[in-house]
Order: sequence, then structure tokens, then C-alpha cells
Amino acid sequence: MSDSPATSDAVDAPDTVVAEGGERTLNVLVLAGGISHERDVSLRSGRRVADALSAAGHTVTLRDPDASLLPALDEHRPDVVFPALHGASGEDGALLELLEALGVPYVGSTGAAARRAWAKPVASSLVRDAGIAVPESVVLSQETFRELGTASVLRVVRAALEGDLVVKPVSGGSAQGVTIVESPDDLPRAMVNAFTYEDTAIIERRIVGTEVAVTVIETEDGPEALPVVEIVPTAGVYSFQARYNAGETTFFAPSRLPADSSAALSAAAVLAHRTLGLRDLSRIDFIVDEAGTPWFLEANVLPGLTETSLAPLAIEASDRETSAVYDGLVRRAVARG
Repeated sequence: MSDSPATSDAVDAPDTVVAEGGERTLNVLVLAGGISHERDVSLRSGRRVADALSAAGHTVTLRDPDASLLPALDEHRPDVVFPALHGASGEDGALLELLEALGVPYVGSTGAAARRAWAKPVASSLVRDAGIAVPESVVLSQETFRELGTASVLRVVRAALEGDLVVKPVSGGSAQGVTIVESPDDLPRAMVNAFTYEDTAIIERRIVGTEVAVTVIETEDGPEALPVVEIVPTAGVYSFQARYNAGETTFFAPSRLPADSSAALSAAAVLAHRTLGLRDLSRIDFIVDEAGTPWFLEANVLPGLTETSLAPLAIEASDRETSAVYDGLVRRAVARG
């Protein structure tokens, strides 16, 4: 967790910027930081969002979701809130439901939809039922190991899931707590790593292939998949460090996949977005195997928006201006009230 101080910075729109179409400028509150393990990433995302919305002509305030937030919203209500929070601070649905209770318009999914996506086993089950391939998995809590014995539990898991495995916390993002297990001897340590972040972990069969991300944005015509972004980490694993340190990952936007694979990914991403009831902006992560099958990994309701994040790369690859996309998001949030 970062020791960075809470932020409450006004980011004023330049006087020379006029909103497109003569529409009024908005007072936008960007929330960034929080107390999750992804605080530093959130602060970087928040600053990028604030700068883009300022460039679009809006008056922007950037602040932490601390104990003074809710009283401040009652006293000085913004036109709209743009949460740029990662981890439980914003993605578990709690804060979003409080914004709904206050009647404050905000960008992003409802609290209920966020909870569905945040709980990886729930999201995977719903997406699988919709017809999208999902890796076989077993979900285990720490209590299961205490009650049934670590050796016995892991022996059953190894018999049920052959080959390499991926162990990860039941919720969370940015690959924190995620371990690739290539040897049975490494599985106990991988479980300990995942349990550092959550009391429940997922053990799933590893799918080998091309890792990709598909950003979905909503326009007047409904959800639209942006160009597929292909992810090639220098170290072979798209770890937390590889995600947020420049030079540790090569991105291809659009991806180098064949057109039919890209089309299948786009369709699967929009289907997952709709199935989970997501709204405004999401990022759906997949692995594409040798046969071209897209395997669902997870859905992100508040994807990273830093300088090395996948959603901004997809926006750029779609020949859109980031400031125009974020402007559209805040205006649609205000319009729906």
C-alpha cells in the first residue's frame, strides 16, 4: 500500500476550451486512490482521467474516497463522478451503490453488476452459461484446507486438473496474488501467495496461447468492442510489474491475430459485457489458444487508465481521442441521471 497522501486537487479546464456541440461544461469529480493494494495505480489512472476531462473543457476535481467524501457530496454535489478506483475500493460495488443511494450520477457499472464481475467464480459461471469458453477450475477457501487437510485437498486438485495451473485470489486485479504453477511442488506456495490477498482462491487449468484484452465502450448504438490489444510480456508472464512499468511488455494494438479471431473476440467481449450487466466501460481479458478459441479470464468494470494500461491503448487504436471518449462517458452518465 502506498503512503501517498489523499488528493483533493482542482484541475480546472482551460478557458479557451469550448465543449463540443456547444454543450455545457460539467463539474466532474474524479475519485482515485483508496486503500486497496492497487492504490498507486488508481492514482495514476485518476490523474490521466482528470487531465483528459480537463482537455475536453470540464472543471475537474481529483480526490481520494476517504471519510470526508460522503459529507462533501452532500454539501457540494458535482454534476457527475468518474471513479478511477481499482481493487475493492471501487470494483466490489459498495461505493457505487452509495453513489446510487445519494442520487449522484457516475460513470460505470451499477453496484450489482460490479459485484458480479468482482467475484471471479460468479462471473465465470455466468459467462460460461452464455456460451463462452472458461477454463476448468476449483474454488477453495483457507477454511477448506484447515478442515480437510492441505495434502489431501491438493492431491484431489492435482488429479482433477491436469497440466499447468494458474492460482489467483477469488477477486482483485492487476495480477496481484497470481501464480503460474508448472510443478506440483509449487502449488502450496502458490496457494499461500493467493491467500495473502483473499481468503478464497481459484485454481484453474492454464490455457496456453496469446493473451489479449478487449475494451468495450457504450455509445448511443450500444456496447462496442474496441480493437483487440495483444499482450507480449518480456518475461513471459503479464505480472503486476509488467503491467505498470514501461518497457516490460510489448503491446500490439490492434493485435496480430487473424481477422476471424479478432471478430470472435469482439463478439465474446460484448457478450460477456452484456451477460454481466456491465455499463459504460469495461475490459474483458482472454487467452486465445492454438485453435483460435477465446477463453474468458476475467472482466474489469474499472479498468486501468494509466499511460501503460490496455484501455487507453485500445481507444487510441480505434482512432478516437481519449478526451472525447471520456467526455462521452460523463455526458451519458449525466443524461441517465
